Amino acid sequence: MEAGMTALTIVAFTFDTPGGSGQMLALARQLVTEASIRIEDAAEVVWLQGEERPRTRQVNDDTCGGVLGAAFWGMLFGLIFIVPCLGMAFGAALGALAGKFSTYGIDRRFAKSVSEKVTEGTSALFLMASSSVVDRVAEAARQKGWAFEIISTNLSTEQETQLQQDFGAA
Repeated sequence: MEAGMTALTIVAFTFDTPGGSGQMLALARQLVTEASIRIEDAAEVVWLQGEERPRTRQVNDDTCGGVLGAAFWGMLFGLIFIVPCLGMAFGAALGALAGKFSTYGIDRRFAKSVSEKVTEGTSALFLMASSSVVDRVAEAARQKGWAFEIISTNLSTEQETQLQQDFGAA
């Protein structure tokens, strides 16, 4: 993450269909190419009907930065989708992981909101970008008439720095 950059937001665009995240990702890539916006990192979650858990992947290409390693997204998705299903026996692990992520500005409210929206038959696109970039992507999707919800959390400069130190891609 560049010095002097505006504060970043981690946003989940959630969709009521498994294909919504892919459409939004294509739109975001198009905007990066055409409008000179910058997406620091991105990941996609698709939960197909009939599957026990969602499929997750980091989008690591020229359009979506990949400034954080896959470990960040894996731990975040574990916090959101896996740990809550493990029950009380893993409460201490959940507390420790949730506590660590709260130091990055990603609190239990964010995790709980995403886990309630991303269920079987749905999808989400996670972007890490400035709030102005997120606004531009959302506006372009609204102009297409797409239905989605936004769940977001803002990071302070200190939280961005800590994330980069702890999870920055090599």
